[in-house]
Amino acid sequence: MTISSMAAAQSDELVGRAMALHAGGQARAAVELLLPFEAQRAGDPDFDYALGLAAADANLPGVALPALQRVLAKQPGNVQARAEIARVYAMAGDIDTARAEFDTVVADPSLPDPVRQRFDRLVRDYDREIAGGGNTLSGFADLEAGYDGNINQATAAGTVTLPAFAFLGPATLGGSARRIDAAFGQLQGGISAQNALGRQTRAFASVLGFIRDNAENSAFDQAALTGTIGIGHTLANRDVLSLSGQVQQYWLGHDPFRASFGAIGQFTHRLAGGEALSFAASYTRLDYHRDRLRDADRFAGSITYAGRIVYAALSGGTERTLQNPARHLGNDFVGIQTGTEYPLSRSIALTGAAAFEYRDYAGADPLFLRGRRDSQLDASIGLRAVVATGISLRPRVSWTRNASNNDLYDYRRVTASLGLRAEF
Repeated sequence: MTISSMAAAQSDELVGRAMALHAGGQARAAVELLLPFEAQRAGDPDFDYALGLAAADANLPGVALPALQRVLAKQPGNVQARAEIARVYAMAGDIDTARAEFDTVVADPSLPDPVRQRFDRLVRDYDREIAGGGNTLSGFADLEAGYDGNINQATAAGTVTLPAFAFLGPATLGGSARRIDAAFGQLQGGISAQNALGRQTRAFASVLGFIRDNAENSAFDQAALTGTIGIGHTLANRDVLSLSGQVQQYWLGHDPFRASFGAIGQFTHRLAGGEALSFAASYTRLDYHRDRLRDADRFAGSITYAGRIVYAALSGGTERTLQNPARHLGNDFVGIQTGTEYPLSRSIALTGAAAFEYRDYAGADPLFLRGRRDSQLDASIGLRAVVATGISLRPRVSWTRNASNNDLYDYRRVTASLGLRAEF
């Protein structure tokens, strides 16, 4: 045997070993076997195809693409290599080129019908992705019942001294000015839709509503309906810009209490591992139906980190009443929030959240003759137990402490509840 024939035999053995490793599910091992020989073997279609195939299955598009390009440079009619390179282009995010390569593949008359049908499905999937992914519709419904230790968020104190009327002695509180506890039932639900306007642009809309009924005390029953519509655009680096408008109607005691409308702008930067960092700014106009002195403009901003099992947010802003006589009802605020949903098993997760907000009110409260400052701390802990696909039980306990320098607004609140949630 000549030296050249011995080299050819060794080359065939190398490719054969690599293909055997790939067939055995060891694509990365096949790549590691072939890569040291790439410099001397590049341009050999058998070697390049084996390297490109193994690298594609090992999710190494940077290795697979040049190898398969060398195969097609020597063998432009190699259908298998062209199909593989289309797959690699798709892995790298170049859907347009992937589709064009598959078009060439399916046009080959020698392609077997079962293979052609599979490639046709892939082309349809790429067409859908190029068009932006089509339309989506999702929603949820959540039924909850429990006990609320302070449905009106009021002080437990029996008397309060008002500096403006100090000469009369402490004022006795009663009725809705003091803490009221009650059992409650609540139903909330929502539906959202997205419509692709292009590969990178989508329109979205949602409607969210809830109604809460307190046992034997309808004065503090609540309900709200919120509608949102907007547009989002995904940048080349997968960051997302969105702008939306939002309206809400809120009812208290079955009567219209407040309407609001505004706009939200958001930028989301995607991080590694499915995490994200978001920056948002919003404007909201608050219109109170029976107390126009409380009408206000609210400006807010936030920074949010969202991980796989935890999130955290820092927010702040200002709320300013439109009428000078009610200036003391406006406030500047800053807050921080964090939460988690930590899996304990395949069907049970521990949920928890904590938030702190500081509010500094403008002007002097006419009853207390001084500015109001509140520090509010909220915490909750619970479980999410999946009982069927899309259905979960959610027991939860929450606690609120609002510390205020004006006794009338100083309160505590504890709520315990059990919810049943369905998602689609």
